[in-house]
Amino acid sequence: MSLEDPFFVVKEEVEKAVSTSEGLYQRWCELLEDNNSVSKEEYDWTTNELRNSLRSIEWDLEDLEETIGIVEANPRKFKLEQNELETRRQFVSDTKKKVEEMKEHMASPSTRSREEKRTRQALMNNGPSKAQGKYSRLDNEMEQNNQNYIDESRQQQQLLMEAQDDDLVRVADSVGVLKHMGQTIGNELDEQAVMLDDFHTEMENTETKLDAVMKKMAKVTHMSSDRRQWLAILVLVIVMIVVLILFFVPI
Repeated sequence: MSLEDPFFVVKEEVEKAVSTSEGLYQRWCELLEDNNSVSKEEYDWTTNELRNSLRSIEWDLEDLEETIGIVEANPRKFKLEQNELETRRQFVSDTKKKVEEMKEHMASPSTRSREEKRTRQALMNNGPSKAQGKYSRLDNEMEQNNQNYIDESRQQQQLLMEAQDDDLVRVADSVGVLKHMGQTIGNELDEQAVMLDDFHTEMENTETKLDAVMKKMAKVTHMSSDRRQWLAILVLVIVMIVVLILFFVPI
C-alpha cells in the first residue's frame, strides 16, 4: 500500500465524527424520553448538534467514496488488492447505515409526536401571562428602537440645518465683502477719472503756453540773427578802414 493513499486520512476523521455522533445520539434519546426534568433549550441544542454532525459525516463519506474511485482508477500506483477495496467499501456502507438509522429515528412519527408534546408542555409551563409579558417586552424594545431611530434622524437633520445656516452666513459675509470691495474700486475709478480729466486740462494749458513761448523764442532768435549780421558788417568796415590807412600812410 502506498503512503500517498488518501483513504486512511479521511477514514480517521469519519471514525471520530461517528463516535461523537453516537454520544450525541445517546443523549438525544435520553432527552426524548424525559419530558419533565429536561428543558426544551437543551433538547433543541442536542438535536441541532446531532443533525449537523450526521450531515458532516455524510460529506466525509462522499469524500471516501471518491478516494475509493481514485484508487480503483490507479491500481498500479496504489497497489491495492481487491479484498482491500471490498473492506473499504464495507466501511463506507456500514457507516452510512449507522447514519441512516439515527436520521430515521429522529424523523420518525413517534419522535415528531414527542416533540410536539414537549412544545405544548413548554407553552403551558410558561403560561399566558409570561408569553404576554415576553411580547410586551418585545413591543417595548421595538418601540424604543423606533424612537431612538427617530431621535437620531432628528438630531442629524438639526445638525444638517445648523451646518447649512453656517454656510449661508459665510456666503452672506463673503457677498458683503465683495460688495464693499466693488464699491471701493468704483470710487477709486471715479477719482482716477477726475484726476485724468484734470491732467488733460493741465496738459492743454501747458501746450498752449508752450506754443506761445516757442513763438517768442523764434521771434527773439530772428531778431538776434539780424543784429549779428549788422555787427559783422560794422566790424568788416572798420577792418577795411584800418587796412586803407595803413596802406596809404607812409611809415
